[in-house]
Amino acid sequence: MPLDHSTMPEPTISIAYCTRCNWLLRSAWMAQELLSTFATDLGGVTLRPGTGGIFEIRLGDDLIWERKRDGGFPDIRHLKQLVRDRIAPDRDLGHTDRAAKEG
Repeated sequence: MPLDHSTMPEPTISIAYCTRCNWLLRSAWMAQELLSTFATDLGGVTLRPGTGGIFEIRLGDDLIWERKRDGGFPDIRHLKQLVRDRIAPDRDLGHTDRAAKEG
C-alpha cells in the first residue's frame, strides 16, 4: 500500500556530515534521538554525506547548527530544544527540560 504523503508532517531535518571524519555514527544517533522524540512532529530525518569537515543540521531550509560556526557538536539535549522551539514550542520535553532548568 503506498504512503499517503498528504497526512505526513511537513518539517524535515537533514544532517550533513563528513565521511572522511567518520561522523556517520554520530549523525545516525542524532537522527534516531530526534525521530524518537519527535515521532509525530517530523516528516523525516535525512543523512547527507559530505567532506571537508562538514557537520550541519537543517530544519527545512533553516540552518540550526553548524559545527564550525557553533563550536563543535550540539549536546543532544540542546539540539532537541532547538528543534522543539521551532516545531512545537509548547511541548514539554520531560527530563530534557528539567535537566536544563536544574543545570
